[in-house]
Amino acid sequence: MRIIIVGAGLSGLMAAQSCVQAGHDVIVFDKGRSVGGRLATRRVGTAVLDHGAQFFTVREAAFQSHVDAWISAGVAREWCRGFGADDGHPRYVGANGMTSIAKHLAIGLDIRCSSLVFSMSRVESEWHITTDDGVVHVADRVILTAPLPQSFSLMFSAGLEMPADLRRIDYDRTLGLLVTLDSSQHQVPSPGGLQNPDEVFSFIGDNTAKGISESPALTFHANPAWSLQHFEDSTEDIHALLLAAAQPWLGSAVITESQVKKWRFATPQNLWPDACWVDETNTLVIAGDAFAGPRMEGAALSGLAAASAVCH
Repeated sequence: MRIIIVGAGLSGLMAAQSCVQAGHDVIVFDKGRSVGGRLATRRVGTAVLDHGAQFFTVREAAFQSHVDAWISAGVAREWCRGFGADDGHPRYVGANGMTSIAKHLAIGLDIRCSSLVFSMSRVESEWHITTDDGVVHVADRVILTAPLPQSFSLMFSAGLEMPADLRRIDYDRTLGLLVTLDSSQHQVPSPGGLQNPDEVFSFIGDNTAKGISESPALTFHANPAWSLQHFEDSTEDIHALLLAAAQPWLGSAVITESQVKKWRFATPQNLWPDACWVDETNTLVIAGDAFAGPRMEGAALSGLAAASAVCH
């Protein structure tokens, strides 16, 4: 079959790999400049910083088998087993940043980045997918893995209904601050992560302690309430507020460079009960982290479920 997947985040990449392994022709479109979605790693000078997902955990055996393969391939490894106290649950990271995992999954796939899917329509037994360059791509099956509001817009353009409860799922926003430092004399203790340390931040990550940056660099994620309150502020104001809030965690280290990152669709606020949604024709599937769970594991399992739904 000809399968088109919209979204090259973890869910879309897992679905694509599974469909290709089943012998189908797959094209993945993503409006971003590179694969991964929130598996995002940025280089700032000589520093390397994860600015999206900071780590992931495993609860299901089905996901553990994939993680074990990533570890064997050298693209993922265990970071720690808790922040502060050891709770026995490994926290995994990409070996060279979280994007390592996405780039590994993208090997061998036909992925078209910087390619926005503009509209979709059902023409007899085929799907016609139009990208922003005006080209129409024909498919037998379609998997949508973008955030639900974006998938809803595509379905609306095709005159299709998305279940109301699915359509109403909203996402928490996240405002992030990336800083490089002149030394490691900051206040983020080993193993390099702080969860909900104060009234502003939900996570502070030490990219050096994580093992991805040779130069001192911290990632700050503001919590959902603070991010929602300030999301529409100017970038300059957000930057100033985050720098002020970060100051107590810097110790004697001095910031050498800083950047703001905005995630509009960071974490789904509630979940659809099934691992994916399949339309009545069994040719259109919606998947992503709003289905099997908002963590990386949920996104991965949802992508696998979507592939199973269209490849059966």
